Amino acid sequence: MLVWVIYDISEDKIRNKVSRFCLDYGLYRVQKSVFLGDLNGNERDSIALQCEEVVDLDTDSVYIFPMDDKSFKKVKLIGQAFDKDLVSDEVITKFF
Repeated sequence: MLVWVIYDISEDKIRNKVSRFCLDYGLYRVQKSVFLGDLNGNERDSIALQCEEVVDLDTDSVYIFPMDDKSFKKVKLIGQAFDKDLVSDEVITKFF
């Protein structure tokens, strides 16, 4: 299932760790603190646990939003939009 990971983290070191988690799971960077890609349920739970271990729960926030394919096809891209094809299962390859 497609998943948006969006975060607001004040400390550079922690923000870089969360960014690395997203990239390690094969997510596509849409904006500096916004990632999108396909994760199964176990991967969503794992990335959530990893983020919870490193962020400051009092000041930081990480949102993990699932999105079905039907809704994703309705996304409106305005301005400097990302390439929706880069987020499809056919293009993203995960290496572990």
